Amino acid sequence: MKIVNVKKVTGLVAAAAMLISTLAGCGNTDAAKNNSENAELLATIKERGTIIFAMEGQWAPWTYHDESGNLVGYDTEVGKAIAEKLGVEAQFIEGEWDGLFAGLDGGRYDAIINGVEITDLRKEKYDFTTPYAYIRTALVVKDDNSDITTFEDLKGKKTSNSLGSTYADLAAEYGADVQNVDTLSETIDMVLSGRVDATLNAEVSFYDYLSEHPDAPIKIVALTDEASEVSVPLRKGDETKTLREAMDKAIAELAADGTLSELSNKYFGQDISK
Repeated sequence: MKIVNVKKVTGLVAAAAMLISTLAGCGNTDAAKNNSENAELLATIKERGTIIFAMEGQWAPWTYHDESGNLVGYDTEVGKAIAEKLGVEAQFIEGEWDGLFAGLDGGRYDAIINGVEITDLRKEKYDFTTPYAYIRTALVVKDDNSDITTFEDLKGKKTSNSLGSTYADLAAEYGADVQNVDTLSETIDMVLSGRVDATLNAEVSFYDYLSEHPDAPIKIVALTDEASEVSVPLRKGDETKTLREAMDKAIAELAADGTLSELSNKYFGQDISK
């Protein structure tokens, strides 16, 4: 009969148990660390001292450069005001519209502040703050165009808009052939040159364009019935929960103290914050 060394077996069992416990503990520690990191975007922002916003930087009056080259606009100032409420400074990174969300997905930015409208499709992928503006979409054509008077008239026509924008999506829903461009000025230039039949954009953006170009031969022929909600999109999940709550609080305070109304009137000539 084979004699078993009980002490040796007992030691091996104890060692194995300790190893399993250690490995399990490491797993729990890693999970806790990950959970902690996921919940600490706001803490990271505060430690960094800046919140990084993405924007186009060439969509007046939302975000653009003045004659001195300074970055200004409604979104620029709202972003700075939100950052101040959070106790940090705002850092703005400019890019083309269709790359802003890709940068947010990849963690290059903490948020986007660029007149972003809340849509059902976007809500599936992103979390949104409390709205800080409300806008209607305008349909614009050359002033001698009599073929397009409603959104339904866009079927089979050519329009120009930024790829992935709500304006491009709306035009496509009405059956338009959408040509991709980057800026509002480009879209209007395409209308004026006859390369496209129409373009869609925020009503207030067209009014701002016309204030700068009063002789531009364009006209607004239709407006959406419902106003869209403009908000700040964030990555979805626990990572941004505390940040979103803090930003919601900041936006509520900026609305209550009149800051949003003041900035809105400054850049749009009307209050679009309500």
